[in-house]
Amino acid sequence: MTEATALSAGSAAPDSGHALRRNVALAMLFVVGTINFVDRQLLSVLVEPIRAEMDFSDTQFGLLTGFAFALFYAAAGVPVAMIADRWNRVKLIGIACVVWSGFTAACGMVSNFWQLALMRFGVGAGEAGGTAPSLSVIADYYPPARRPLAIGLFTLNGPFGVFVGATFGAWAAANIGWRNAFIVIGIVGILVAPLLVWLVREPARGAMDAHKPADEALPFSQSLAMFIRRPSLRMVMIGSGLAAFVSYGMLNWIPAFLMRTQKMPLEAMATYFGPAAGITFGIGILGGGWLVSHRAKVSARAYGTIPALATAVLIPTFIAALLVDSWQVSLALMLIPMAACTAYVAPALALVQNLTPPRSRATAAAVLMLMFNIIGLGLGPLFAGVVSDSLKPVHGDESLRWALMALMPFAAAAGLAQYRMTRYLEKDFAE
Repeated sequence: MTEATALSAGSAAPDSGHALRRNVALAMLFVVGTINFVDRQLLSVLVEPIRAEMDFSDTQFGLLTGFAFALFYAAAGVPVAMIADRWNRVKLIGIACVVWSGFTAACGMVSNFWQLALMRFGVGAGEAGGTAPSLSVIADYYPPARRPLAIGLFTLNGPFGVFVGATFGAWAAANIGWRNAFIVIGIVGILVAPLLVWLVREPARGAMDAHKPADEALPFSQSLAMFIRRPSLRMVMIGSGLAAFVSYGMLNWIPAFLMRTQKMPLEAMATYFGPAAGITFGIGILGGGWLVSHRAKVSARAYGTIPALATAVLIPTFIAALLVDSWQVSLALMLIPMAACTAYVAPALALVQNLTPPRSRATAAAVLMLMFNIIGLGLGPLFAGVVSDSLKPVHGDESLRWALMALMPFAAAAGLAQYRMTRYLEKDFAE
């Protein structure tokens, strides 16, 4: 079956009468996902007041926002996803939301770096039960042709969470203190979790697929084998891992760069950076999903060409934003790369959902997210922090400028991997 035929068949899947139910499901999963990202972004925005009180280095901060979180997120991700492929996914997401929100609130009660690191371990382990099961639920509410856009809408929780986290975090630092900021967000998550379980119904697995595969969960080894056997899945792991390395490195360090190197006032973070980040990341994620949904009807190559083009735009515009001296001009120039750096997310997640059977989708998403989180979230911010610390004796506060510049070779490698994937997409969809 060609991809166009598959998409046409998927569009004909029986979804009449389910519009309200699936829209409520998508909205609630979006809200829970937003809380997930607010919890992550909050630490990045509050780094300067926390550093002033606890006196830790850029490398330690890179560990807190990156590797410490990602290690436990990734370690818990696969077993939790395997449970999701076998158990009620909605209840699992609700339980996970309570866990990560509890640890987020506890971040406001720590007194040193190691206590904060332990709480971030807990946040990471809890958040492993959020995204992969949510993607599996969405795939069973929407037919294949509509999944890139639906997943693009869902993954808007990232930029919206960045917007809320940056805006609320900056306001909280100035008005209620960084400790109370963590406690408030944690309480919100604990209150929202029961609403999710109450409002969202667990969908039938595979109901929106044109072909109904055997309704049994695959062992992890077989789910992993799909990524080894299918070249496009192999390349999306490599390309997405490198793209995540760059995007998480940017996301976690741009606030500190603007405040420390470019002397942006904390109040301006809430007024300007929060909305700018939320809107641009949203444009990138939703735009990537919409463009692929539109262009993939003509050619499956869109799953690779759209992210590759976005990466090609990112590199020169981000370099330009780093080289200017004014925070106002720097932020203005960053609007384009901040949008471009997230364009790969929805196409990559949708590709995995469309090329895997229903009972392995959460596990397959978790495998892809291992690359997102170990290579991207785990190593991207840490790499930038280590480079910044190593350059600080010579460059002082300017070290962050060059640390962020050092991410650009990885962006070029990501673009090459995304473009190379286009060679295999049509054949893999046909199979």
